[in-house]
Amino acid sequence: MKKILPAILLMPILSFSQEKELLKYFKSKDSLVGVKTQSGKIIIPAQFKIFSYLKDGEPVKGETVYFDGFKKDEKPGKNEWGYVYDRKGNFLYRPFFYDNGADYFSEGVRRFVKDGKVGFVDRNGKVVIKPEHDFVSPFNYGYAAFCDGCDWEKTEDEHKAIVGGTWGVMNFKGEIIKPVSKSENTIKVDGKYYPYPFSYNEKEKSILRFFEERNKMLSEIYYVNHYDKLSDAERKLFFEIVEKPKENFQFYQVNAYDYKKTDAGISGYKFLVSEDGKNIMTLEFDDERIPFEKWLKNERKQAEKFQKEHPDNPNKLSK
Repeated sequence: MKKILPAILLMPILSFSQEKELLKYFKSKDSLVGVKTQSGKIIIPAQFKIFSYLKDGEPVKGETVYFDGFKKDEKPGKNEWGYVYDRKGNFLYRPFFYDNGADYFSEGVRRFVKDGKVGFVDRNGKVVIKPEHDFVSPFNYGYAAFCDGCDWEKTEDEHKAIVGGTWGVMNFKGEIIKPVSKSENTIKVDGKYYPYPFSYNEKEKSILRFFEERNKMLSEIYYVNHYDKLSDAERKLFFEIVEKPKENFQFYQVNAYDYKKTDAGISGYKFLVSEDGKNIMTLEFDDERIPFEKWLKNERKQAEKFQKEHPDNPNKLSK
């Protein structure tokens, strides 16, 4: 890359969250859960049987209100789990059931269910892709596979697969994308190749340059405990902006992907960059935000420890 812009400055974390009215979960005498304000005004009546551990008076976190369970005496719907409301008490959607609970957010969106069909919402509960398909996978590297006329296989096994139906691939806009011939920038999804899905303005390119300038170091740390010898091309991370600033979220989220274009790690290698580009954090478990330099120092220390304990590791750190 011929042009190198000045590195993005690292500064102490500032609070970017807009002031929200404090809301708290409360429990009725029959252990049903609702939400009320700090002053005691009931926003959402106690009507939910909750399956996760929740203390009476525990604060509501995040942009929406989530109930991890069902209404009293309610029969669960297909592929549904829990309820999501806005902070004013308006119902928003039913999350897709995944891994014994509500679907996770992936690349800024999560799946939801309406009338048996699956779509996507953002962190504010806004529908970004209408529910039109019988099943949709989470987004990965800008694409999600979907099917119509499919269903869960009939088995008593804990882990079931989606079988049958007609399959396709959609982008972030919900548009059906046709496969193309393989080339340097195509993305492989379910054995077929699709166009590179991301596009950036100059500001966003400058954010990504921060990570590209540190790519060699970050890639070495990530792959240090990978026991198969990797080529230089394979031992490289890819960085993409998967979420941009919006109401209640004044950040760019940058995800790292491995050479197969899948998420690099369950924890870490997901980053938040403030809207002005001056503050960079690593996003860890439970949305913990760690200053980038602090996180990197610890990751490097752990990588060096691993290499010392495993001197035969094939993917070495640079000295």
